[in-house]
Amino acid sequence: GKKLKLAVAGKGGVGKTTVAAGLIKIMASDYDKIYAVDGDPDSCLGQTLGLSIEEAYAITPLIEMKDEIREKTGDGGLLILNPKVEGDLDRYGRYIDDKIFLIRMGEIKKGGSQCYCRENSFLGSVVSALFLDKKEAVVMDMGAGIEHLTRGTAKAVDMMIAVIEPNLNSIKTGLNIEKLAGDLGIKKVRYVINKVRNAQEEELIKKHLPEDKVLGIIPYNELFIELSLKGEAIWQSTNPAFVNLNDIYQKLRLEVG
Repeated sequence: GKKLKLAVAGKGGVGKTTVAAGLIKIMASDYDKIYAVDGDPDSCLGQTLGLSIEEAYAITPLIEMKDEIREKTGDGGLLILNPKVEGDLDRYGRYIDDKIFLIRMGEIKKGGSQCYCRENSFLGSVVSALFLDKKEAVVMDMGAGIEHLTRGTAKAVDMMIAVIEPNLNSIKTGLNIEKLAGDLGIKKVRYVINKVRNAQEEELIKKHLPEDKVLGIIPYNELFIELSLKGEAIWQSTNPAFVNLNDIYQKLRLEVG
């Protein structure tokens, strides 16, 4: 069957890395292998998936793989723009368990005195290889700017999930993610609303977002938040949030088809 390719985006603090990690864990029962891609330097997907903070940070981010970047993008004056990386993906991260393979992107380099064309073209090639290769499932956790995706890779994204909180600022961020995703040609953008406390907050969501775009609502949950702050593997607890997340996953599967 089709291997799911998901992107999960949102601002720091809304719980998107927690949602991404939960989905990855749930998907692990459907697939032999999932690439978990940490595309947000401000969060830590590895830790949320159960690595210690030391183990998570011991994985070299792609952007810092200097030898690999040099070898792949050409050593002389010429820059190879689309280096071939397909066969090498498993050198670029590590297995967290027998199914989940974690890759860290690192911080995209912007301008400045040095040209970062090499780093960025290497990153771009890895993202293309992950999304355009039909063989494995991919879940990529990214910031609200969704800067790791391009028009080329976007067409392979089955769904962009914007994780937001029930307040106007966060809804605005979500709509912006939806717009950026639409500009890249991503067909399905859906919302997961996290930390919903009451009926007023549900009303606010209904007022601003069409119902068919809301994939699910996760109620505010002290335990969930406490565990995420400690970076503990939240999906291990018999946490009500996981019941929600499971429903969200089932709905997502139906929508992606």
